[in-house]
Amino acid sequence: MSSWRIVRIVAGIFILLSLALGVEGSPFFINKWWLAFTGFVGVNLLQSGLTRWCLMERLLRKCGAQDGC
Repeated sequence: MSSWRIVRIVAGIFILLSLALGVEGSPFFINKWWLAFTGFVGVNLLQSGLTRWCLMERLLRKCGAQDGC
């Protein structure tokens, strides 16, 4: 699997998990501050889209993941 696919899968998991933990109607609700993590992931996705640089993707490539397009 390519590095860009792994980054997007992990980002999607982080967003869904933080929403489950931060939305009051969720059965997994812990604290509303988990929604800040959702924002953090979104800002990082925006930054990587604009600058074409992503730290996680770089680390995945060093660990042996295929280079993604």
